[in-house]
Amino acid sequence: MHSIAGGSPSAIRRIEYPTAVAWSESVLSYNFGDQHPMSPARLDLTARLCEALGLFSLPTVTLVEPHVATDDELATVHTREYIAAVHRVSENPDRPEPTQGLGTEDDPAFAGMHEASARLVGGSLVAAEAILDGSAVHAVNFAGGMHHAAADRGSGFCIYNDAAAAIQRLLDRGVGRVVYIDTDAHHGDGTERIFWDEPRVMTISLHESGLTLFPGTGFPTETGGADAEGTAVNVALPAGTRDAGWLRAFHAVVPQLVEAFRPEVIVSQHGCDAHHLDPLTNLQVTVDAQREVALSVSALARRFCEGRWIATGGGGYEVVQVVPRAWAHLVGIAAGHPVNLQTPTPQSWRDYVRDEYGKDAPALMGEGADLWWRSWEIGFNPNDPVDRAVMATRREVFPLHGLDPWFD
Repeated sequence: MHSIAGGSPSAIRRIEYPTAVAWSESVLSYNFGDQHPMSPARLDLTARLCEALGLFSLPTVTLVEPHVATDDELATVHTREYIAAVHRVSENPDRPEPTQGLGTEDDPAFAGMHEASARLVGGSLVAAEAILDGSAVHAVNFAGGMHHAAADRGSGFCIYNDAAAAIQRLLDRGVGRVVYIDTDAHHGDGTERIFWDEPRVMTISLHESGLTLFPGTGFPTETGGADAEGTAVNVALPAGTRDAGWLRAFHAVVPQLVEAFRPEVIVSQHGCDAHHLDPLTNLQVTVDAQREVALSVSALARRFCEGRWIATGGGGYEVVQVVPRAWAHLVGIAAGHPVNLQTPTPQSWRDYVRDEYGKDAPALMGEGADLWWRSWEIGFNPNDPVDRAVMATRREVFPLHGLDPWFD
């Protein structure tokens, strides 16, 4: 029998860092069609909720315009051949190139695909530049987080990998070490593979097991290339994992490895499709838990990186109830003004949702969830499938960083 002692929600320290938010309505052109889960309404509703909450007008926040990334910028993480293929499909969507993931069911071809996809990359690049030039300490591109895009192909609703491009920009400009933290329900396979052999980047992905969810990868034994062993970290959670298990897994793996790796910047992906209402996944977490993880990532950046943090969006397909709240919380946390979970959603925003989308918006910014979790320090329960998943990761990776999988 284990102790019932456990963790609780992070204490909020209101530290106001200059924060760049990459936003323009031009990003809404990333649109695979009306029947596709990756609806641009996710971004529209998020931005409107941020505006209605006053987050975009905070003195700490500067809105920056995402540009269309150049081919040279894209080529820092993608092959020239693949970029050329995206151009061709963008100009002639009736001629798909499915061998490169273009014109498939997941990634339907559309006119202007290249420009729309490259603009998402531009949003994360301007976020990286803001960190590099010191105009911001925190930066958010909630339209980004396209973590399935590989160097040479599109996949899983993702054409170009904006987070990878931002990380590479940081490295190219002299940043020595970057930790990438991915809490999307899907394995961050594209970002991981781009940096598979890069010892300066640690990718940590907390996701539903590939046994039950696309892309079928992200197992604990996937730990990085021969010259970067231990820099790919995967926590493959069982379907049905709820807030307590999700938070326990995060806190049993992520802070310890961040401390061991000592990054100079944290880049995070906050896909919110781990939510219990998401139609595409099987995890069962709440907006409240997703906010808690964003607070924890912010605290890690404050502790180890002098605050330097770039946050992106990602997946999330419950367009009204989940995505806008999760990412508005992310913006508020980055700006040093976390939105209380009991805050009512603004009436003007709820009216817009009803008028524009014919749906009822949530009344509050939170769900009233109990965010207590059992701390790893009280012991490993071999009968708990979440604990078994966590221990599998710790056994593979912790010794490579001088950590004990049982006690650290």
